[in-house]
Amino acid sequence: MKLAVVGGGSTYTPELIDGFARLRDTLPVSELALVDPDTARLVLVAGLARRIFARQGHPGRITATADLDAAVADADAVLLQLRVGGQAARNQDETWPLECGCVGQETTGAGGLAKALRTVPVVLDIAERVRRANPDAWIIDFTNPVGVVTRALLLAGHRAVGLCNVAIGFQRRFADRLGVAPADVHLDHVGLNHLTWERAVRLGGPDGEDVLPRLLVEYGDTIAADLRLPRPLLDRLGVVPSYYLRYFYAHDEVVRELGTKPSRAAEVAAMEKELLAMYGDPALDEKPALLAKRGGAYYSEAAVDLAAALLGGGGSPYQVVNTLNNGTLPFLPDDAVVETQAAVGPEGAVPLPVAPLDPLYAGLVAHVTAYEDLALDAALRGGRERVSKALLAHPLVGQYEYAEKLTDLLVAHNREHLAWA
Repeated sequence: MKLAVVGGGSTYTPELIDGFARLRDTLPVSELALVDPDTARLVLVAGLARRIFARQGHPGRITATADLDAAVADADAVLLQLRVGGQAARNQDETWPLECGCVGQETTGAGGLAKALRTVPVVLDIAERVRRANPDAWIIDFTNPVGVVTRALLLAGHRAVGLCNVAIGFQRRFADRLGVAPADVHLDHVGLNHLTWERAVRLGGPDGEDVLPRLLVEYGDTIAADLRLPRPLLDRLGVVPSYYLRYFYAHDEVVRELGTKPSRAAEVAAMEKELLAMYGDPALDEKPALLAKRGGAYYSEAAVDLAAALLGGGGSPYQVVNTLNNGTLPFLPDDAVVETQAAVGPEGAVPLPVAPLDPLYAGLVAHVTAYEDLALDAALRGGRERVSKALLAHPLVGQYEYAEKLTDLLVAHNREHLAWA
């Protein structure tokens, strides 16, 4: 079995490598092809990756190349984890929206739109080359904003599934508090990528006992602290929102905080410099502890589980993924991309039925879906007017004056990545 990782020079890649090595019985990879245009980084990451495989006795071969077509040739699955413009572009996404008093974040709001505009055309080009090389290959998208990028892939007819680590993070933390194996925890996780709620935590499967009320009573203070939201809000909602909901539920508080400290991109850039120095040490043959601070917890486990299920070698029968709505949330178009529990196998992901969504959540989901429609249109066809409409539609922007100014700022900061600008 061959897998290719596009963006293989990422400092995060050793986390994936560690997962592939530890879980080789679930996903027996014979070749892992790392592809990245930054050959200097790629050499360092690939060297560490080979040492991790060797330390853990993995028989698979790791190759490294800047040639995308060579990397994806004969690949059974292609994992996308690229960042167009690198941390420098992310730093801009997280800073210029603050000039209008709006959240600066790389996956939502104005910064998230900028990332979508840079990313969608690049991902679609990669996907077309994958399709030419191997039309049966699966594309697993980690690249943010996952919902918009996955929708672009699916509407273009690609065999694609989107993946986020929010659900698996909740699953692991809930399992730890309950003293059970993660596989015994089934989440009623529903919404859009980075806009989801845990409405139930069931033991044993989709029809198991819901222990979320007990978790909220016993661990509500800890859960609220992790989310940086007030405990009374969780008690009132009776659900556990994704930590990304803080951008909506505490928008002004977040903006004030962001204006008083360096951007997350700046923090990560400093961390990456240190990590790359570590990766160059020929004695290092395991992922360093610092990598845990880089973000993306549990992605490796989620990636292995999803790839194994799609390729028919095992994996959990039910997984939280990003895939076409197809009536799952009846108030959304069928071709919207939702994030929810799905039955996953060689034919793809089929969302499980979900109970009706409370208006408190359905309204926000519908609002952000409308924004994503406009964001994808802007990413595919370009133009200042389309960008402005998408920003005007976003609930974190929403005012004409802000939408106009943010459009000018977005174009100015991203001109080199926007063919139409």
